[in-house]
Amino acid sequence: MKYFISLIFLLSISTNSFASYYFDFSPTLKKAYQKATSLQFNDAKKYINDVKEQEPENVLVHYVENYIDFLKIYIDEDYSEFEELERNKKKRLSLIKKGDASSPYYLYTQAEIRLQWAVARAKFEEYSKAALEVKNAYGLLEKNQKKFPDFIANKKSLGILHCLIGTVPKNFQWAVELMGMSGTIEQGTAEIKEVLDYAKTHDFIFEEETVIMYALLILHVGNAGEDSWKIIRSPSLDPTKNPLIAFAQASVAMHTGKSDYAIKILKNRPQSSSFHPFHYLDYMLGLIKLYKQDTDADTYLKRYVDNFKGRNYIKECYQRLAWHELLQDNMKGYHLYMQKVITEGSASIDGDKKALKAAKNHEIPNTILLKSRLLFDGGYLKEANDLMDQYSADSFSKEKEQLEFSYRKGRILQARFQYTYALEEFDNTIKKGSNKTYYFACNAALQAGIIMENKKDYAAARAYYNKCLAMNPSEYKSGLHAKAKAGKNRIKGK
Repeated sequence: MKYFISLIFLLSISTNSFASYYFDFSPTLKKAYQKATSLQFNDAKKYINDVKEQEPENVLVHYVENYIDFLKIYIDEDYSEFEELERNKKKRLSLIKKGDASSPYYLYTQAEIRLQWAVARAKFEEYSKAALEVKNAYGLLEKNQKKFPDFIANKKSLGILHCLIGTVPKNFQWAVELMGMSGTIEQGTAEIKEVLDYAKTHDFIFEEETVIMYALLILHVGNAGEDSWKIIRSPSLDPTKNPLIAFAQASVAMHTGKSDYAIKILKNRPQSSSFHPFHYLDYMLGLIKLYKQDTDADTYLKRYVDNFKGRNYIKECYQRLAWHELLQDNMKGYHLYMQKVITEGSASIDGDKKALKAAKNHEIPNTILLKSRLLFDGGYLKEANDLMDQYSADSFSKEKEQLEFSYRKGRILQARFQYTYALEEFDNTIKKGSNKTYYFACNAALQAGIIMENKKDYAAARAYYNKCLAMNPSEYKSGLHAKAKAGKNRIKGK
């Protein structure tokens, strides 16, 4: 009897020890991934359940399932949801670690889950934990790269990390090095381009997300707006079937002065109940219509603040609603919305912080400069230039407004490729505003650097980037400095 019991025990251990847990993007799991990354979460869960039932040893399903949690947290910004879903992370990593350690997906999926949670944690200002997630993910990806140098998906994630590491300001590089990480923008972009070249001739499941990430990276890090637009308009990306693609394409369109394209993309995005609500797209549409100064801009801005229960862009959206009322000469409406800037939302991101500061300081924008700013931001350059040609810096009595006039005039001239005149306006802004807390001089230096970089006058470009980094505006400092650092990295050694 003892022998019989011992035999059963040994057999049970053997069964558990040698269970063939594996990683496979089976047809059903591919459908789950495609549904998850197009925000059709209910459909994705059905396919995930099918995989768990029909392929119980396919642990890759837990990686795809984590996409749903990550995207919900990223889009909803609901802290209680974040706390609830966070419990799934440890469980999923444990299940994935049961998989075949000889598979390139073994370390890769662990790293990806950690990266997704790093982004989720950053949403709620858990920066220390987010940094640790990134450090661990980086180590896993580096190890995986050595084991499987031809595993192309790994280069996608490492490429993104190398690009981002390359933008870290010099005074924080010690922290990156302390975490055992290194990378440059050139290294990262080369890796991602290699992935995209591979996708042209192979069936690569991560092609869409790689295209999107690359387009956004070269837009924000590489200062290549038109190239970004060409890439994001890839025939493989259909914004009418995926809200995330609509978001990415509209974002690039907005940043490259193609507001009418962005309006079309956002209006034609999928909005049926089968898609998880993505309320930020209403904010984007309302913002673009405000740029254009359409009278129905407030319809979409109100829809955002009425329906979104998260934390970011609430204060900024109320400020934009206030601007809309100001343009309609409704001062009562302006003050009503500016009061909501104080009472609603949180102040974690730059836009919300700036809106709150303006509300507390009881600032009322100069209507002419506001119209000019909105037209410029929307890419309506002729209209913006025609408006500004009616005035000069002396038309404004306040120092801040005079600085803003020179800065905005320079930005318009820059966008119209009138670089000589643009530089005159930027130099004037830098001279008069470098010791002020406004962001105008800091961004003027950054934009002047970009102009000189495009003209291949790298010494002058470097000097302007250094001027940008030497300034400490109370607004947008981190973003402006990151772009100046990226500019210096691009021209390093030239």
